[in-house]
Amino acid sequence: MNPAYAIRNPEAIFSPGLVFFKDLIRANIAEVVRVAGSAERLRPHVKTHKTREIVRLELDAGIRKHKCATIAEAELLADAGALDILVSYPIVGPNVGRLAQLMKQYPAVRFSALVDHPLALQALAHEMVDQGLSLDVLLDLDVGQHRTGISPGAEAAELYALVAGTAGLRPDGFHVYDGHNHQESEADRQLAVDALLAPVLAMRQQVEARGIPVPRLVCGGTPTFPIWAEKQIDGLELSPGTFVLHDNGYGSKYADLKGFVPAALLISRVISRPSPTRITFDLGYKAVASDPPAGKRLTLLGLPEHSAVLQNEEHLVIETALPNAMAPGDVVYAVPTHVCPTCAMHQHASVIENGELVGTWQIVGRDRFISI
Repeated sequence: MNPAYAIRNPEAIFSPGLVFFKDLIRANIAEVVRVAGSAERLRPHVKTHKTREIVRLELDAGIRKHKCATIAEAELLADAGALDILVSYPIVGPNVGRLAQLMKQYPAVRFSALVDHPLALQALAHEMVDQGLSLDVLLDLDVGQHRTGISPGAEAAELYALVAGTAGLRPDGFHVYDGHNHQESEADRQLAVDALLAPVLAMRQQVEARGIPVPRLVCGGTPTFPIWAEKQIDGLELSPGTFVLHDNGYGSKYADLKGFVPAALLISRVISRPSPTRITFDLGYKAVASDPPAGKRLTLLGLPEHSAVLQNEEHLVIETALPNAMAPGDVVYAVPTHVCPTCAMHQHASVIENGELVGTWQIVGRDRFISI
């Protein structure tokens, strides 16, 4: 086990619990700035950690622009001191009014949002005009994931022109998220990014020729972050998220992310030894993300010879060839495969610095509502 994970007083932490290693978080932030080339090029996504304290560590590192998916996450960012916040999610229904309220509550913050459809655009514009506000808007481009967005081309260009001609809205660039690019080979990811980028740049050139500004391109996630970081494009902003805590899903797959270290673990304890070769932990799928298949949701540290048997809501059962390896009450640590939804399952994280428990950080953004 990595010596950085040694905790001198684990008895003070209940299980199952989420543990953040502050020193490793700082190191991951420093690494992302190094790879990006400067903090100015970064717009990290808050959805991984959802905590004010990590936002402040990023601010301390010179990262001024931020990205989120929910109104609550946007409020968390503003409350933590962020002054440039992109809500990178379609804003519809009551969230339109909530965004306007947020803008009024934090007038010093530059908020921006995405559009990919005329109806959503009209709803945003109507609310902004009614509230006497003006909103920066990025066009959400679908570059292959087919989840949200509009494909680059003539229709997308006309929608962006509509933004430019609509009261209450200002055209502010393109959002280019390639969440479908999970190729293990760095070369394959490079080819994929180059292929999707060509029509985006062509469309940008066409739109700017019409006198409509495209100030920025907000691009990529953690898997393609190193690829985008090598691009020299005017207004390019890099928006990885998972990097700050990292996890085993990315860490075991991408060699070009080797500079990042998992900074969040799960602490668990043995609760039963139902047979000489079977160990049961208090680490069910209510404590770790269950989107990876059963048996692949976490990696237990310090137990090399074992196989997963089953996982229920509150139990994790393994089979081991080491019958005397652990007893009820013994502590084990696990690296989650997918850290982002794992964080959202916990109200707080126990924070370790220099091997000592130094406090707890609330996972504020796990809620859909804070005050607005």
